[in-house]
Amino acid sequence: MVEVVPYPLLFRFAFPIRRSDVIPKSGKRLLDLGPEFALPDISELQSARPTGEFRIAWNDEGVGFSVMVREKQNEPEADERMPTQGDGLQVWLDTRNTQSIHRASRYCHHFCFSPVGGGLNGEKPFGLQLPIAQAREAAPLAAKGSLLVNAEMLDDGYRLEAWLRRDQLQGFDPVADREAGTPTRLGFFFVIRDSELGDQTLSVDDRFPFAYDPSLWGTLELN
Repeated sequence: MVEVVPYPLLFRFAFPIRRSDVIPKSGKRLLDLGPEFALPDISELQSARPTGEFRIAWNDEGVGFSVMVREKQNEPEADERMPTQGDGLQVWLDTRNTQSIHRASRYCHHFCFSPVGGGLNGEKPFGLQLPIAQAREAAPLAAKGSLLVNAEMLDDGYRLEAWLRRDQLQGFDPVADREAGTPTRLGFFFVIRDSELGDQTLSVDDRFPFAYDPSLWGTLELN
């Protein structure tokens, strides 16, 4: 049977996200999020196998992401000079959660993280914010080297953790939302990219312009 409309496109996904006031940490692990912070996996809607497990948490000071990729035969490959092409995690966030727009506003952000490819020898993890193509307004870009990122290499993969501070997310202010009695919701999309295992997305694949169209993103409900 020919798939006319991909199943994920038929739904508007919203995920409740747990709060943690003990992140980011100062030890070996930047976040160390437990399984209760895992995002539900909807890969089955695409008849796909997940590439990794995605975990997420937040507090008034920012938002943290953790990805674990296992069952790899080869080490991850990436290059900070081509951040969207290598193995790792890409995240899109809209702090206004405007689901009806097709071009990014100044509240929309695109971040790239990888367990390797940074530093002088390319062996360190890196995190970068990139401009979004065709945006109506450009979000301020985080300074290079300012994003907190940590990686742990495993026997068959890696764990990648990243933390985005409140001041690196234009329009993110859960304290003001709380005082106004307004729930904090973020537009959200992610891609776990792996040259060996394949790519995993939140919902639709790269046949659709999720990289610059916020109407294709899901929603994070910060509880």
